[in-house]
Amino acid sequence: MLILFSQHPLSRSVRATAMLLTLGIVVSLFVGGAQPVAVNLIPEPWDKFAHGAIFALLAWTIGVASGLPGKRRLVVALLGSLLVGMLDEWHQMYLPGRQAGWLDLAADVSGSLIGTALLAIERIRRS
Repeated sequence: MLILFSQHPLSRSVRATAMLLTLGIVVSLFVGGAQPVAVNLIPEPWDKFAHGAIFALLAWTIGVASGLPGKRRLVVALLGSLLVGMLDEWHQMYLPGRQAGWLDLAADVSGSLIGTALLAIERIRRS
């Protein structure tokens, strides 16, 4: 962890903010999603857009927070956000009033790919 924070101060603050955003998103998904108010909070088909946006942001924050260079950042961002998406859908199977769905998972995957693509574009622009 110390190695992650040994670079330029601005970089450290950006990565620390990304870590906090990542943690906030994950806690919101698992703790907030388990609350009764979360049942049908966003009606279909808008819930798919919400899934996509949340997981695009999650992939991007994971990648930035990782502090890894190059393609490793992209791999960690994509795999990390996909893992959270699969765990979230699995978690929903056990919550009253909630249901896991393939379309929700597809929206999570799409968002994860978009967030990872944004990281790749950022990497290309910096080169």
